Amino acid sequence: MDHLEVIETIRSSLSTAPNVRALYLSGSHGNGLADEYSDIDFVMVTTDGATDEVSKLWQEAVSKIGEIVLWRDRTTRPVLINAITDDWTRIDALILKPDQMGLQTQDSLKPLFDHAGIFDSLAKSATNKGPNRARFKYQFEEFIRILGLLHLAAGRKEYINGVLGVFHLRNLLVDLLIEETGAPNRGGVLHLNRLISDEQKELLTSLPPAVPNLDAMVTAHLAYAAAYLPRARKLAQQWDIEWPERFEAATWAQLNRSMSIEPPYSLD
Repeated sequence: MDHLEVIETIRSSLSTAPNVRALYLSGSHGNGLADEYSDIDFVMVTTDGATDEVSKLWQEAVSKIGEIVLWRDRTTRPVLINAITDDWTRIDALILKPDQMGLQTQDSLKPLFDHAGIFDSLAKSATNKGPNRARFKYQFEEFIRILGLLHLAAGRKEYINGVLGVFHLRNLLVDLLIEETGAPNRGGVLHLNRLISDEQKELLTSLPPAVPNLDAMVTAHLAYAAAYLPRARKLAQQWDIEWPERFEAATWAQLNRSMSIEPPYSLD
């Protein structure tokens, strides 16, 4: 089935179901940014929320699309069900009570049916609360912490774990780059192309790969430090976040004592 057929099949299956008050598309299908590779996200509003009875009802609806080969029933979140069918159609459902809809907004949803008139009561769009300072303070410190573990991985010759360190540094850098652009509608992890600039893409593709040997591990860690830390400092100043100066200085000092490593950028 194509996505429109999937959506219509599920809509028609649930539109007269007892206790189902409303059904919406969310995610990329809800905001109009879907493509042929997108998953299909639903928000279903029921009288009693994500009960076992509602889960069974949802499973019956999804099974009309095709054989379900993956079913995660309220495991990652107590109101979320993930499903994949045999043709690899990915379908997620967020199941809420009417009084749990307060965080949803009209610009993120597309009503399929709304027997309770909930959609009209929602805010048109989310309020921009600015950057999450606590989250980014944690991430700045986490980047420095992972960088500092380099001397442990080198001392123990744990080069495979060193590769994992590069992976974590890369994820933190990507998150920082997305924040720099302030891109709306971030979507899932596979939507990076639309979230960062050409200059940022060039930066990411220029960084060395993670290879499990000492020289490559050191080179990669320092390359990511040079890419991340000056940008992070700039955003910390812009957002009025106290930079962990002492922690960073102690980390570079330890790397210098143990491995004769100097910072790859000016700390001034």
